[in-house]
Amino acid sequence: MVKVGSSSLTTAAGGLDAERLDALVDALAAALGRGEQLVLVSSGAIAAGLAPLGLAARPADLAHQQAAASVGQGLLIARYTASFARYGIRVGQVLLTNDDVTRDGQFGNARRTLDALLAMGVLPVVNENDTVATDEIRFGDNDRLAGLVAGLVRADRLVLLSDVDGLYDADPRLPGSRRIPEVRSGAELGGLDLSSPGSGLGTGGMASKLAAARSATEAGITVLLTSAPQAAEALAGRPCGTLFHACGAKGSDVLDAFMDVVRDVTGRPDITPDTQFLDIGGTSLQAMRICARLRTLTGIPFAPQEVFESASLREFLTSCTEMRNAA
Repeated sequence: MVKVGSSSLTTAAGGLDAERLDALVDALAAALGRGEQLVLVSSGAIAAGLAPLGLAARPADLAHQQAAASVGQGLLIARYTASFARYGIRVGQVLLTNDDVTRDGQFGNARRTLDALLAMGVLPVVNENDTVATDEIRFGDNDRLAGLVAGLVRADRLVLLSDVDGLYDADPRLPGSRRIPEVRSGAELGGLDLSSPGSGLGTGGMASKLAAARSATEAGITVLLTSAPQAAEALAGRPCGTLFHACGAKGSDVLDAFMDVVRDVTGRPDITPDTQFLDIGGTSLQAMRICARLRTLTGIPFAPQEVFESASLREFLTSCTEMRNAA
């Protein structure tokens, strides 16, 4: 699975960069030719719509972002369709909102759609549905979307393509900064300055990429962070960028991971399995995040309301086990 950011596909003034997009397609087509199955999470809709609408920069308000996405998304998928057609590869557009991967019905439907496209030899091109997503249900950035979709399709690896060729121990623009070739655990990231913003065309920065890497590696998915010009090397398995080793295992026991997920989401390290979610002031948004994380780890579509309805977290753990055995 591959995710590419807006700055890797568009010009600084907005609008698609055909040469960059074709170079990415060349690398993806080569990987498909080797027999790989791929899902592409592609940013760029809003950025692609700026120039056609005469906008000098990414709008700050949601309504104009949605207008730019409405124009740009069609241009983006049309350009992908034409570029992949050079290799006889069909693409299918999949636009998702946060609800699509956190609510039971939508989660299963999204998975079935992606599975069907892959089974028919179609390359899914996934993006957030910026035209209709509101602040309350947005992913925030496509790095997070990529981490969730990687779990959704049970990917073996996730390649995050950016305008930076990896994770650095300091701002990569500063002299003496060093690229970190691999990360084996989150403890190795302590003390790093992750405050550098994104390009301005998109919404993600290094912090969002690390959050996506954490989500995927916890689900047993290896993550490689590198630059878009190195896409061919990354997909061919040649050394480049920063490799995040998977720290979980697909199908790992839900009971072992559940409490860590709840403590992390709620910020309450004192929670025990005998605690009731309501007793700690748990919110519906937290319940949705917990279930989304569990789905990424296990592939099981947990329902957020079950967290509230269970007498204790231990009872919810029991339902986790039952659902896991039935899955």
